[in-house]
Amino acid sequence: MARALDRVLAVVEERRAEFDEKRHIPREVIAVFKDAGIYRAGAPRRFGGDALPPADFLRLVERISAVDGSAGWVASFGSSLVYLAALPLATQAELYADGPDVVFAGGLFPVQPAERVPGGYRVSGRWRFASGCTAADVLGVGIKAGADRAGRPLTAVLRPDRVRIAENWDVVGLRGTGSHDLVVDGEVVPEEWTFVRGSEATVDEPLYRYPTVPYASQVLAVVGLGVARAALDHVIAQGGRPGHTGAPRPAERATYRITVGQAEAQLRSARAFFYEATEEAWTTVEAGDPVTDRQASALRLASAHLAKTSFDVVRAAYQLGGIDAVDEASPLQRHLRDASVVPQHAFLQEGMYDGAGAVLMGAEPFPGYL
Repeated sequence: MARALDRVLAVVEERRAEFDEKRHIPREVIAVFKDAGIYRAGAPRRFGGDALPPADFLRLVERISAVDGSAGWVASFGSSLVYLAALPLATQAELYADGPDVVFAGGLFPVQPAERVPGGYRVSGRWRFASGCTAADVLGVGIKAGADRAGRPLTAVLRPDRVRIAENWDVVGLRGTGSHDLVVDGEVVPEEWTFVRGSEATVDEPLYRYPTVPYASQVLAVVGLGVARAALDHVIAQGGRPGHTGAPRPAERATYRITVGQAEAQLRSARAFFYEATEEAWTTVEAGDPVTDRQASALRLASAHLAKTSFDVVRAAYQLGGIDAVDEASPLQRHLRDASVVPQHAFLQEGMYDGAGAVLMGAEPFPGYL
């Protein structure tokens, strides 16, 4: 795995400018990700997957994100097969018939009404933010129909030839994620190809007893961590460069040293909390016990806090970069743009602190938090 990951990192470093330019990760790069096992990481062992422990997968995404945030974001959806573990076993057998290296991308919101028809649902509508959709093997869209309108939405799973990708991802950061809209026009999806995100898995393996929605927030937050690590390492390495005006080198300035020290402490502390919460929940799962509400909440809190802290660290690094940081060729430009997007995700906004505070004090958190 280490050698395969090294190849991934080398390819990403070589082609990351192309990702921004094209606004997506090309298929041949996704093929390199597949070869490295990134997409089988969330696939069940019974179907040939690796079903990696969460911390192992999160560290992979962290490494990739330190080279390029968009590549890390798209790689993070190797975890999304944990959602598909809620599909009937026969459906999963068909899904993995050609092997476990399956790329799933979803544009789940806004949830669209679907017509109930014999054996399934007639699906039409438009959905946003389908990261990695241009190279996906299967796509998911969020629907409600009939009695389900009052409950959690279903995800309908379709092959790409039944979905139109509306290429409209024109953004400041994480440009290469290809998070375009999905459009479906009257396609009938069999009921066995639908599932409720976060519902009980039909696969009895430890990974699928780990909290699904908190895990989804973790794989995104760790992208910010990788980006922040890269930004901070850059300004540390720049500490010995001569100034443009004859001023002391950055490492000779107390303000530069203090900011670097504070940022290092902030980032490593947030990272430690993040992985500590991950390991605690996973230990509970491996023991055969259900993850507690407090443990699930800690995962969400640690994720939101990591996303926020990572952005704060990148902003601090950008300011330390001085006038050179405003150059379009500066890596700090890319780091700042990418890190700014991560805490904007609905799973990682500051409202998560509210939910965590409620759980800590025994109050009811907002709907959907747990």
